[in-house]
Amino acid sequence: MTEIFTGSFTQQEPIPDEAIEAALTVLRHGRLHRYNVTPGELGETALLEQEFAAQMGAKYCLAVSSGGYALATALRAVGVQPGDAVLTNAFTLAPVPGAIASVGARPVFVGVTDGLTIDLDDLAVKLDQARVLMLSHMRGHLCDMDRLMQMCDAAGVIVIEDCAHTMGAAWKGQLSGRQGAIGCYSCQTYKHVNSGEGGLLITDDEELAAKATMLSGSYMLYERHLAAPGPEVFERIKYTTPNVSGRMDNLRAAILRPQLRDLERQVQRWNERYVEIETGLRGTPGLTIVERPEGEIYVGSSIQFLLLDWSSERIAEVIGRCGARGVELKWFGGAEPTGFTSRYDSWRYVDSTPLPASDRVLAGIMDMRVPLTFSVEDCRLIARIIRVEVGAVFQS
Repeated sequence: MTEIFTGSFTQQEPIPDEAIEAALTVLRHGRLHRYNVTPGELGETALLEQEFAAQMGAKYCLAVSSGGYALATALRAVGVQPGDAVLTNAFTLAPVPGAIASVGARPVFVGVTDGLTIDLDDLAVKLDQARVLMLSHMRGHLCDMDRLMQMCDAAGVIVIEDCAHTMGAAWKGQLSGRQGAIGCYSCQTYKHVNSGEGGLLITDDEELAAKATMLSGSYMLYERHLAAPGPEVFERIKYTTPNVSGRMDNLRAAILRPQLRDLERQVQRWNERYVEIETGLRGTPGLTIVERPEGEIYVGSSIQFLLLDWSSERIAEVIGRCGARGVELKWFGGAEPTGFTSRYDSWRYVDSTPLPASDRVLAGIMDMRVPLTFSVEDCRLIARIIRVEVGAVFQS
């Protein structure tokens, strides 16, 4: 009998009861705007910032409306101007080059390795082309952060980390987002905490933190932040930093606070599922596992594997055969972007130079979400289905 998977790849777990109760409290008093607080009240958003800063070991934190807004705010805070070049990964999602374009800057794409991380050799060649690198830890894969930071520090390049897929991950014990000047996180439904939309930004630089806060639309109410620099820092920048409003509200912050307290346990649950799928796929003819470096602590909320040097027709056949059995695979090698699977040559508002070695990798990347609504047995079943269908096409 042919096995069929009947679960949903887009259904997340329910919001925890504690978060629902916190949200109801906010709804009952009606003070959703982050600065709408009663005398002596500590708003949910300010508390979220304080708690996330402590959780990450950062001095400052700002909660904003989305991960993409956090990225654009970080670029503005470090002084990126219209026309400036900004280095970033060729393998990333559209909001990353979108954030660069939103400030009038120019993405310069750096290649991808078969480990799905930024190609540090290609980066070394291009470091003199920009003063900022927006480093995307795409799909939760961390590069050799020691080497990357040594290179960028030596070249005077500021690193902004896109940690949308690495909240809770670490490189050699240092949490993702703590190596660069600014770390940016997403709280969108398919990330590691879920408020529908939302973003967080952390930094140890007081001036960057003050600028980001002003940019988010603080209306000179920065004293209501619990994870911000002192008023003297804001005095230096408040007349020269524009308001580009993108605040988080108290409702979303209330939903997020309990989830962040539970992040470590959730990471363990994701990784249990990831390991089951990876183990089940090992040794599949024609399929390449993306190996994890020894220094990386990852969060397995999605999994990728490679069908290197397969024709587009054969990859499409794999996708169709797996889909017919309930397993939803995404492909970054298609000629046309579908859903979120666009790539550097899809973004035609950018003048990009072909990257042949990266194109080979991109053409073979298969991607699959691993929601926590899947059981461990579900993951074993999914791996069996992929293994059978990849093997059947490979041998045909």
